[in-house]
Amino acid sequence: MKKVVWSLLAVLALGSAPAFAADMAVKAAPVVAPPPPSPWDIAFGAALMNDYVFRGVTQSGHKPSVAAYFEPRYNITKDLQLYVGVSGESIKFANNAAAEIDFYGGVRPTIGPFAFDIGAWYYYYPGGTCYAGTADCPATIINGNVAKADASFLEVYGKVTYTWTDWAFGLNEYYSPNFLNTGAWGNYLSATAKYTAPEKMGLGPLGWYVSGEFGRQWLGTSDNFYGTTIASPLGGGPFPNGIDYTDYNTWNVGVGFTYKVFTLDLRYSDTNLSKADCNAFTSDPTAGFNNNFSPINPTGVGSNWCGATFIAKLSADLTSASLK
Repeated sequence: MKKVVWSLLAVLALGSAPAFAADMAVKAAPVVAPPPPSPWDIAFGAALMNDYVFRGVTQSGHKPSVAAYFEPRYNITKDLQLYVGVSGESIKFANNAAAEIDFYGGVRPTIGPFAFDIGAWYYYYPGGTCYAGTADCPATIINGNVAKADASFLEVYGKVTYTWTDWAFGLNEYYSPNFLNTGAWGNYLSATAKYTAPEKMGLGPLGWYVSGEFGRQWLGTSDNFYGTTIASPLGGGPFPNGIDYTDYNTWNVGVGFTYKVFTLDLRYSDTNLSKADCNAFTSDPTAGFNNNFSPINPTGVGSNWCGATFIAKLSADLTSASLK
């Protein structure tokens, strides 16, 4: 009888061993979800170009220019971003300002294929000298042009881009109540198009794109600082209370090549501004007399700062998220 009892106990012990071992096994640690991505990001970059052109007009006297920017961003949602930024460019202005320093900020909502950008931009030009040959502004420019010491101004803007497959189409609107501190309002409207080649059409490690823009710059009447006291041989004037700047069209077309964070953009830019009206608009200190008269440019001095030019720009653009 004892043998039977012990046999039964042994069978029960052996039969319960696996269950007991299972009960004693170490349980797997719970899966912890990764933390959500930070809503903060920073974009920054720099560029080197042979000519800094803004709306068809050189800002560097057709000389090389360097630029850099720093832009913190906050993503409220994946489709709504707030941003502020500061950028700087080397320039050559009529008033010999030291540089262009830009302060800007806005909001970027995205609705389906439409990306919007609404904000304000302040262009600051420190270190300028006044040129007018008057008691309050004694310095002069040899060709008779005049320039205020301060050309700083504010613009508000709204932009929208529609993306369809490899194409992007844009519409941009900028308005300033005092463009370049001339006293004249300014309104700029442009349309853009860009084709970005898909990866299968890449040039080895290089990506590429083609893009273009057509815009129109409307301008009001300057204050009396830029007025003329003599009449033009072509008729018109004098305009001692200010000159009505000529509205103009501008366009550019180019191709770009990308490699990682680098972009090489090669572009042709032009306007329909005459050399006479370009001189009246820019006060180009390098312009010479070449019989370029217009109603608002009675001196015959003409500028090529608004003419056709080729732009080669090498830039690097990064974000803090892309560095992780």
